[in-house]
Order: sequence, then C-alpha cells, then structure tokens
Amino acid sequence: MSGLFDMAQAFLQALDPERAHELAVRSLELGIYPRAVPDDPRLAQNLWGLHFPNPVGMAAGFDKDARVPGALLAAGFGFVEIGTLTPLPQSGNPRPRISRSAADGAIINRLGFNSEGHEAALARLWTRPPGIIGINLGANRDSKDRAGDYVRGIECLTSVASYLTINISSPNTPGLRDLQAPDVLDGLLQRARAALKSGKSPPLLVKLAPDLADADLPEIVRVIIANNVDGLIVSNTTLARDGLKDAAFARETGGLSGRPLFVPSTRMLARVYQLTEGKLPLIGVGGISSGEDALAKIEAGASLVQLYTGLVFEGLGLVGRIKRSLLDAIERGNIDTLAPLIGRRAGEWAERQ
Repeated sequence: MSGLFDMAQAFLQALDPERAHELAVRSLELGIYPRAVPDDPRLAQNLWGLHFPNPVGMAAGFDKDARVPGALLAAGFGFVEIGTLTPLPQSGNPRPRISRSAADGAIINRLGFNSEGHEAALARLWTRPPGIIGINLGANRDSKDRAGDYVRGIECLTSVASYLTINISSPNTPGLRDLQAPDVLDGLLQRARAALKSGKSPPLLVKLAPDLADADLPEIVRVIIANNVDGLIVSNTTLARDGLKDAAFARETGGLSGRPLFVPSTRMLARVYQLTEGKLPLIGVGGISSGEDALAKIEAGASLVQLYTGLVFEGLGLVGRIKRSLLDAIERGNIDTLAPLIGRRAGEWAERQ
C-alpha cells in the first residue's frame, strides 16, 4: 500500500502545483489516504483546555474551505488548521499563482486568500468530526474595514472552532502586514477580544510574518501579551529569497515556504519564546521536512508544530516519521513527555545568523 501512495506522490509532483493540490484534496474527500494508528500517549499535550493527541498539525493553506479536516485527522495529524477564510467569497489572484522548486524544496505562492467565505465553511463544520480544528481568519482584499473582517470571522465561526487564528502576516494581500504595526495591532486585538464571548470562547492566536525586524519584535509581543492573546504561530511565508538555487524560481513573486524558511523561522521562534519567557504556547511552522526539523522547532520553543510544504515533497508519510523521531527523542532523554524538550535550545537558536 505504501508503494501505491509513493506512486501517487510522484504523479502529483509532475502536475501543475495548483492542480496537484486540488487532486490531493479530492483524494482525501474520496477516502483515498493512509489511516494512522493510534498515537503514543507520550506525544499528547494539553494546551488551552484542548487535548492534542500529538503535536503535528496541518498548517493553514491546504484545506482552505474546511473540505477535509476529518480525513487529515484520520491520516495522523494531531490537529488541523483550516483557512485562510475571508468573510465574503473571493477568487484570489490570477493564475498561475503557485511555483514549485524541487531543487530548493520550496514553494512560492501568491494565491491572495482565495476563499469560499465564512458561510460555506460554517455549513461544512456544523457536522464537524471529533478532533482539534483551528480556523485561520483573514480579510477580504477590497475590505474597507479589515479589522472588522476579523471580528466578522470571530462572530460567525466561534461556535465551530477549536481555536481561532488572526492571520495578519500573508504577503499576498496588499497592506495586510501593516496590521502588525503595534498601534494598529493593538486596536485590532481589542476589537477581536471584545467579539469573543466570555466563558467557553475558543483560544485566540496570532500568526506572525518571518520578515519582521528583530528590533520590532519586543513591542509587537508586548501588545500581544497585553491583549491576552492565547498563543502565537511563528511563522508565515517570507518575501526573502536568500540562498535559492533555482534562479528562475527565485524571481517569482509571492510568499516563499519550505526548506529555505526553516532557519529564519526557527530563529524567530526562539526569539519570541525568549520574549514571552516561555509562558505563551507557540506553534512552530516553516520549513519542516523531517523529524529532526520538527524536534528543532520544539527545542527552539514550540509546543506544537505545523507543516504543509514539506508534505508536497515528502508525502503524508512524513507525519508518521516526525512522530517516530519525537518518540525517539523522548526515549533518548529518558523522559515521559515532550515538555522538557520545549525551549531547551532557544538560546542557541536565537543567536543563529
């Protein structure tokens, strides 16, 4: 059976990236995917009142419209983040809008929040499968009140979300990253917090860009903590093109994800861990393509990790390999959980250049 899925992976690699993505989603809708065995309890964590059976999540961007969260959970992910969802449907940027480089193990996308909108996702999630399903919220490209778009997402989707993510870090919606400026971010988060109902409201997370200047991070983190945000996702795609081997690929516009993002995103993760003094749960994402990469994110300060681009090149089997590597680390350390590994090398990673 594994050979069959390897062949399917090779076939998808030969297709246009956006067509390959749609075929992958459809195969999940049809139930064509490997089922995972139950997780080793040593991989489990409890964060924000949620039980994560393992720390490996599907990042936002794959299941944009909540079509296959149940299939992804059954395939072995500990949690799934759907979206990015915008209030109103929008088609995103013109095609072609995804480029793939096997030489760099990377993807550049300029999708621009293509989304079926809140209501379509809400209809699918009324009968949501068991498991942790986060919802990544964005703003419509032509919105006159982008902060209000996040409020609309909270108001519409709180009842079906395990957690909510404020995505202000995509580079493909003009001006969106301006919402990371401390004063603007403060106003946005105050409105978001006011929209969340007291009691059983889902945790609120913020997803940051890896291109933020080191000098700007302390004030941004201060604002986030002051607004009682529950966690951070570090990081989104990058506009940098450092060290790419494929010159034609490097000239593509959009956000870069995959292997070249691993070091800068992990360094930023460690710095955020230090700034929050390890008191705010972090999700590490960016360039994970092996179990060693996932472990490095955890040692840099992540309680959970997410991946997407690595799956394009490695297939769904990567999820199981990551979990086995984390279990090996637990056994080498003669410990019972991942907790002692979280942040133990943050100082080393924060100093990386």
